[in-house]
Amino acid sequence: MKELIELTKSLIRYPSVHSRPDQIHACADYIEVYLESSRIAFQRFNFNNTPSILVLPENQSAPVVLMSHFDVVDGPDRLFSPWEENGCLYGRGSIDDKYAVALSLVLLKNHVDRLRALRKSQDALSFGVLLTGDEETGGTNGAQKILHEFKTDFCIALDGGNFRKIVVKEKGILRLKLISRGKTAHGARPWLGENAIERLIDDYQRLKAFFDVSAPDHWHRTLNFSIMHAGSVINQVPDYAEALFDIRYTEDDDIDALVKAIRANIQGEVQVVSTSPMFLSGKSPYLDRLLSFSPSTQLGCAHGASDARHLADHGIPGIVWGADGDMTQHAENEHIDIDSFIRLYNILDQFLSNIGTP
Repeated sequence: MKELIELTKSLIRYPSVHSRPDQIHACADYIEVYLESSRIAFQRFNFNNTPSILVLPENQSAPVVLMSHFDVVDGPDRLFSPWEENGCLYGRGSIDDKYAVALSLVLLKNHVDRLRALRKSQDALSFGVLLTGDEETGGTNGAQKILHEFKTDFCIALDGGNFRKIVVKEKGILRLKLISRGKTAHGARPWLGENAIERLIDDYQRLKAFFDVSAPDHWHRTLNFSIMHAGSVINQVPDYAEALFDIRYTEDDDIDALVKAIRANIQGEVQVVSTSPMFLSGKSPYLDRLLSFSPSTQLGCAHGASDARHLADHGIPGIVWGADGDMTQHAENEHIDIDSFIRLYNILDQFLSNIGTP
């Protein structure tokens, strides 16, 4: 328990946010030192200045791989000084996702030590570990690329869920930019101009109509008005306005048809900024085996997204699971419940020990 908590605290102290790539690399360096001191062989990758670390048996395959990330979202400086309070560990990355990095590293070290006690090497490991540095920005230079580098039958993304729920389905992401154009004029004579902001607002109302849907547990497509840029001076009618929208969709949506319908009903210009696929777990006997060690845990879905979205492209079944953090990811009070942290470690330790050697 002490090592898990102290290692998580050490990782939290690195402000490994994407506005500070040097700190993402510094955090990766710290992980390297931990692995080297434990005499564990690893590979470090660097795609487009994004570090990732992979630990596997020598044959580049493992029945199960644990996946987590050491990049975090921005936050005030105080959140990078971790503290414990009322049975919880607080700090940026405590639940998303540095506890999972620490858990994976300690599991690795302890399993390798057990193998050495039996005169076996790292090659006899029954699992591998993938640690990435860009999950918060989509995983295109981390998980998406590194999953090509090895083979596995089952992946556990330690980045969501809780002891009540293993996530087997996550929404996909569609990000749109809406552009409205008008005609500039002096702010004292607005009738001579055409206000791009007003046009944008009108289009936003039309856009919202496509999201007037409901389903149990909000399992339906959603729209978030995220960012807006318009105007430059207060005494001028703006001739340009743009907004970014974060759309989450389900298996009931055809996003190509949705974008086509939106464009047909919007006066301005609609650009697709990016898309990310849904995560659908796929069937695996490893999931049944894992549930035998946590029989009260149910299967469910999640509205957020994780690097698990990249598994389908590689034909890898998997799940998203983790400790309890009271849904405080990205929040000022981000924390992890320490008892659930230890419980998760013990369950995964039993599960991975039960798998046997490759």
